[in-house]
Amino acid sequence: MTVTIEPTGVTPADVLAVARGAATVVLAPATLSAMATSRSIVDGIEAAGRPVYGVSTGFGALANTFVAPERRAELQHALIRSHAAGVGAAMPREVVRAMMLLRVRSLALGHSGVRPLVAEALVDLLNHDVTPWVPEHGSLGASGDLAPLAHCALVLLGEGWVLGPAGERRPAADALRQAGLAPVELAAKEGLALINGTDGMLGMLLLAIRDAAHLFTMADVTAALAIEAMLGSERPFRPELHAIRPHPGQGVSAANIHRLLQDSAVMDSHRDDLAHAVQDAYSMRCAPQVAGAARDTLDFVRTVADRELVSVVDNPVVLPDGRVESTGNFHGAPLGFAADYLAIAASEVGAISERRVDRLLDVTRSRELPAFLSPDAGVNSGLMIAQYTAAGIVAENRRLAAPASVDSLPTSGMQEDHVSMGWAATKKLRTVLDNLTSLLAVELLAAVRGLQLRAPLTPSPAGRAAIAALGAVVGPPGPDVFLAPLMEAARSVVSGPDLRTAIEAELGPLP
Repeated sequence: MTVTIEPTGVTPADVLAVARGAATVVLAPATLSAMATSRSIVDGIEAAGRPVYGVSTGFGALANTFVAPERRAELQHALIRSHAAGVGAAMPREVVRAMMLLRVRSLALGHSGVRPLVAEALVDLLNHDVTPWVPEHGSLGASGDLAPLAHCALVLLGEGWVLGPAGERRPAADALRQAGLAPVELAAKEGLALINGTDGMLGMLLLAIRDAAHLFTMADVTAALAIEAMLGSERPFRPELHAIRPHPGQGVSAANIHRLLQDSAVMDSHRDDLAHAVQDAYSMRCAPQVAGAARDTLDFVRTVADRELVSVVDNPVVLPDGRVESTGNFHGAPLGFAADYLAIAASEVGAISERRVDRLLDVTRSRELPAFLSPDAGVNSGLMIAQYTAAGIVAENRRLAAPASVDSLPTSGMQEDHVSMGWAATKKLRTVLDNLTSLLAVELLAAVRGLQLRAPLTPSPAGRAAIAALGAVVGPPGPDVFLAPLMEAARSVVSGPDLRTAIEAELGPLP
């Protein structure tokens, strides 16, 4: 696949193709032209000797310090070195690649005043799979992701570190030499243009949006399987009951769950049973209200990300009429708020999933399933401790759902006196979603075991697909086994496409 960077920007699919795939990146001729036009304006300012922030002055609290023409290239290099001040473990390769592509996108919009060769140098890193080592701590999400982007830019200078094949840290100079790439000498404004923007936050948010969309659909799947295993009712998911409360996401989730519960001998076995519960517990009956609200939250977050993808977030910006103006567009508040909102929603999707697991394991509430889903409870503990693990993860997600975006701290001698914490918000969102994968995996494992224990009744097509997907690892109900590998296998099933594909082959697409 080839991703072509136009002066209008890129799509979310482009970012995913480069971050998680091996797409080749190219700059469109119109993009090179837009950058050249923007650069000519900066060159004119240089020739005129006018004081302009980032071109002929220092940065941040040093914005009023004039820099002589002969030291302006030195200024840009010093900026990159001093701002590459992160610490901690390396960010994942996919995050760094997304961030780099989005920085190319930002330069390609033609408002940054850089020479085309700067964007071409970033493209060369992507196409040669040279990934900068970017530490996890350093960005406050105001002036954008300064430190993480500086660690990327430092590699262009032949300095700093890159990720090795096994995730180890290697000198950037060696990696450039092996790739046949030469370091870049920056000119006026270019160092600042490489580090001022929301690219790290936006990259993580776009990856999170993709993951959340899949996980919210899988949450409908695991909920339906758990409800089926607990002999729950399908009646609360009928479309006419959701038409009278027309939240879009709720309707989608309810329709998914209703479809997933059809053609099931397990469901048929109690459909007309007068002793059947009049109302199921909230964790069963209200599944679409919670998961649906999360879907609506995701739609809002997707709108924010789409807007940011067409935004100019540099500072200062070069306008077509020749002005170079200072802006606050680098401030990450829109992304930080959105990420915090989605983290809250995803946390609750996981919390209600854990409640269904607890019901499946509790002999007093699971409707005649054995305690902890073990045929021989007492000597065997079944899935008892898997629920402990889920409970611990729910507790962690509740802590992570506390918003980062309300936690501003002033920096740069009070010049940057309100920061967004958007990097922290998007980074912890990804942790919440990874935790949600584990929670849905526990529910999938428990639901599969519950459906197996309903034999000889035949489960729904979704239930049969889930048993087939996990059967080789889980095996039939029996004595306790080493549980961690089963949970890892269930995580792979939840995060991967195969189970969803198998179910959709029977039922049609699950939105």
